[in-house]
Amino acid sequence: MTSTPLLSDVVSAQPTSGVRAAVRNVPAYPFTPIDAPIKLDQNESAYDFPAELKAQAVERMLARPWNRYPDLHADTLQAAIAAYEGWDAAGVVVTPGSNVLIKLLTELAGIGQTVLTVSPTFSVYTLEAQLLGATLVQVPLNPDFSLPVEGLKAALKSNPPGVLYVTQPHAPTGYADAEADVRAVVEAAEGWVVVIDEAYHQYSGTDYRALVQGGSNRLSLRTFSKAWGLAGARLGYALTSPQLAVQLQKLVSAFNVNALTQAALEVALEHPEYVQHRAAEVVQERGRVLAALASHPTCTPIPSGANFFLLRTPDADAAYRHLLERGIVVRRQDRLPGLNGCLRVAVGTPAENDALIAAVGEIG
Repeated sequence: MTSTPLLSDVVSAQPTSGVRAAVRNVPAYPFTPIDAPIKLDQNESAYDFPAELKAQAVERMLARPWNRYPDLHADTLQAAIAAYEGWDAAGVVVTPGSNVLIKLLTELAGIGQTVLTVSPTFSVYTLEAQLLGATLVQVPLNPDFSLPVEGLKAALKSNPPGVLYVTQPHAPTGYADAEADVRAVVEAAEGWVVVIDEAYHQYSGTDYRALVQGGSNRLSLRTFSKAWGLAGARLGYALTSPQLAVQLQKLVSAFNVNALTQAALEVALEHPEYVQHRAAEVVQERGRVLAALASHPTCTPIPSGANFFLLRTPDADAAYRHLLERGIVVRRQDRLPGLNGCLRVAVGTPAENDALIAAVGEIG
């Protein structure tokens, strides 16, 4: 039997001469895949892309020449996204996953500039800031996980402008803030590039497109990896002003979205009704699971507006291992500020959720 070394082990064994200290000093992305029958650790959709749409996507892929480069900036796909979102196509930027957009937005701010967000937050914001040598400023969430509005406004005033990340619903807590609070922070960010990360918006009913349209420096970050059930296709996109899109597009590599992904996403956008249906199913299941776990004597489920929720346990390590023994893999979050004892659990299929409820019920 052979084993594959972790990326961090491979990296640490390589010579580092000529590599920037900011890169050397940042650990590899903190994820180790674990094989388990029930996978609730990556906030993926519980439901695969519909089989009949897969067939259409494959047919469209086969009709395309694979020896030719795709559209330079995925223009056809950009237009389809613009039509779906009711947006000016000149303000749509697509990349292979929204993580790439986060990297580019950090580069847009520039080395040494400020990246402002909350704590805890989505790890890619902090990772990219550290890799680029940006000044990372984090304001702790309120105890109930809501936005620290006054703290963020103070940080906006006291730091040189850069990029502000506001995640709605928030990751990793799932908290969906009041629109007035989000608006107060965004409107205070004069001179900043403001990113509202809406990766999970289909599960909360929130929509900040109108707020983004209120300023040329604002941007909504969206993805096909969650509600669309297309994490394997790797496609994220930004909705912003044409002025900001022009600058951001300069950082996007040519031909960065392959033709096969473009074909699959074009098919998906022709059938958006399945997304609404699947998102509604997840929301219903989320409510059922939270209600079932609410009476647990020692574990506390925390309400969420996303396709995942936090479960606060008396001992995160013991609870994690118990669930894994039952064939369920979740994500530990207990090392993050304010999340002591917490596991992050994606909402699965009804059968997977039943197994989760039963397994949590065995925790003393």
